[in-house]
Order: sequence, then structure tokens, then C-alpha cells
Amino acid sequence: MTAGKQKGRVIFHIDMNSFYASVEMAYDPSLSGRPLAIAGNAKERKGIVVTCSYEARARGVKPPMPLWEAKRICPELIVKAPNFDRYRSSSKEMFQVLREYTDLVEPVSIDEGYMDLTQTPYRDQAYETAVKIQKRLQKELLLPSSIGIAPNKFLAKMASDMKKPLGITILRKREVPQLLWPLDISEMYGVGQKTAEKLKTLQIEKIGDLAAADEHALKQLLGINGPRLKRRANGIDLGEVDPDRIYEFKSVGNSSTLPYDSTDERELTGLIDKLSVSVSNRLKRKEVMASKIFIMIRYADWTNITRSKTLLNPSDAADEIANEAKALFKRHWRGNAVRLLGVTGTDLVKRKEAVKQLDLFSFQEDAKEEPIQKLMEKLNEKYGTDLIQKGIKIVKKESNTSGTSFNKDFFQDGRKDQ
Repeated sequence: MTAGKQKGRVIFHIDMNSFYASVEMAYDPSLSGRPLAIAGNAKERKGIVVTCSYEARARGVKPPMPLWEAKRICPELIVKAPNFDRYRSSSKEMFQVLREYTDLVEPVSIDEGYMDLTQTPYRDQAYETAVKIQKRLQKELLLPSSIGIAPNKFLAKMASDMKKPLGITILRKREVPQLLWPLDISEMYGVGQKTAEKLKTLQIEKIGDLAAADEHALKQLLGINGPRLKRRANGIDLGEVDPDRIYEFKSVGNSSTLPYDSTDERELTGLIDKLSVSVSNRLKRKEVMASKIFIMIRYADWTNITRSKTLLNPSDAADEIANEAKALFKRHWRGNAVRLLGVTGTDLVKRKEAVKQLDLFSFQEDAKEEPIQKLMEKLNEKYGTDLIQKGIKIVKKESNTSGTSFNKDFFQDGRKDQ
């Protein structure tokens, strides 16, 4: 990063290599250099490879491969069940190391994050600093990493993917046409399989095609995300490294694989009830409400369908979530044997900000409560805010069930109260 009158930003993206497998090797050095897979429900038919060592990948094993297939490809594969407490502990130690260099560290997940070194003494020794960080993580925590260095978050993320394991890559904006544009559109960060398929309807096959695409057509196809992806394809990303972003979340969901393929509607709707209770409890714990309910059905042949319904009013109630989820299931289930079901609440709004839209069905109930609400408002006005509230706020501790969540629960206990 060259010096000048107007210096650009210096952003790092740190990506831990085969994190779960690497943590297991750090705890048990006898696993080093051997084909290792971390698999959920390793002893059951539904076992799926969550991640694996590079030695296992070299033999053809890759996530999310079914465990039986991984063992067929690599008979000598060592399989361990996930130990999420161990991974959370290693993750916190990793981020503690990063925060020694800058306060601007944004965790993205349990094993990756951004650093902004622009206003630090390290900005003019970016590559050397990356080498030091990588060596420290390897020496102190026995964990390998790849680091991308760039003037923005998008390019830093793309750079960290270029050399694995133990890579350090600098990606400058002027190098985007040469290094990024020839890549297939599916290799671009932020473009999933479905988005890639949509983009190909516009003959966008490469990242360079997206960089030159018509912005109006992109907006029609993908909404506001279209122009944003085009800017990124041109190396433009104004997003800040925000340490508090890890505490934001967009969905709360839960899924469960049945112990056997089932066509029993009673059993399947019963599972949806249980999943809805779990989703409801987590929504309440986060003090948010869902505006949309998604269900996912995975059939015995591994085909998946997802369907959603926007609620009339945001909700965190288990029965409302379950009713909508079961209605979606009954409407779209083909009667085939089901392997997995999932229920997710999305388009979350904070409970305090949720505005109930009165309609013919809810008006009568709300009208009954209006005098009570006015009385509560008067008393709170006179004696202090929140002196009296309807109901009692109960903060439930989330169950310690093994697993990870999109809302980054593993960082919550490290957050400072505002």
C-alpha cells in the first residue's frame, strides 16, 4: 500500500482454514496431517461432513458430503463430532489477537472477520503485519489462516480466498480487471447459486460481465442488490468495518432431520410444532418478531423446497408461527417421504418497533385493550417510564444445544452493555 496525499483504506479479511478440523488438531496433535472430518450426528444415518482437513479434501472429501459417501471415498477418514464450546473458545482467542492491532474488528462468523488498519501505525506495513498475525495465530493457537489485504471489504474477502491454506494476498482496485473479471460469476462473494442462475439469464457468466451489465436490467432482476453487486464487480465497496455488526441478525430458524424418512403427516406436523416453539423462544430471547415465515422440506432424494408467507402482523408466538408453517407445509408437500424439516422467521423487527396493523379480525380485541393501554401510559407518564407494563418480561436463557446459528450467538456473551 503506497503512501500518498490521499491514502486509501487498508482492510484485512482473516479467514481461518478448515477451522473446526484445525481446532481439533490443535487439541490433539496426533490428528495433524491425517484425513479428518467433523460431522454432525456422526453415528447416525443423517451424518453430514461439516468441514474437513486439507488431507481429507485431497482424497475427495468435501462438505456437505454425506458421511457414508465420505467414508467410501476415504476409508481411513477419522470422524469426530463437533465440539462447539471448543470452537467458540478458540474463536474468541483468535479475535482477541486481532484486536491487539485495531479496535475496528468485525467478526463475520465464528472463523472469519474484517480488520480496518487505516488509522493505525500498521497501515504502511500492511503485508508485514499480515505475516505477523498469521504467524501468531499459527504459533499461539496452532491455527492456520489466510489473509486478504485490500482497500475495501469486498476485495479483501475475495483476496483471502485466492490462496489457501496459509495464504496472504494483496488485491488492489486496479488489479480487478485482470484478477477478478475472468472468474466465473459463481465465484464472486455475495453471489449464491440462485443469484448466479438469475444473472445467467442476462448472459452474465463472468464477473467482468456483471461489471459491464446494464444497471437498470440488474435492478429489475435483483432489486437493490443488482446495482450493489455491479459496484462490487467493479471493485467498489463503501461498507465500513463495524465491530457491532456481529450482533445484528436477519433470521431465526431451526431444522431437524428425522431418524428415518417419513410420510406420516401427523409426525411431520408435530415436528413443525416443536421447531416453531424453538423459533418462538429464540425470537423472544432476542426481543424481536418475525414478519415472514419460511419452511424448508428436504425429501428422501435430497431435493429441497422452501416456501414463505408474509404475516399480516409481526409475531413471536409459537402457535402463530406453527399455524403458518403447517399451512405452508400442507399446501406444498407432495406426499413424498421427508428427510428434514425447517422453520425460520425472517424480516425481523424489534419488538418495541413492531407496529400492529389493525384489521377486521384484530380490531375488536385491540379495542378492548385500548383503555388498559391508556391507563398504563398515564401511570408511566406520572411515575416513570416502564413502571407498569403489560405482562412480565421473562428473559429465557437459550438452550445449550450443540449447533451454530446465523445470529452469531457465540459472540453474545462478549458484548458490552450499552
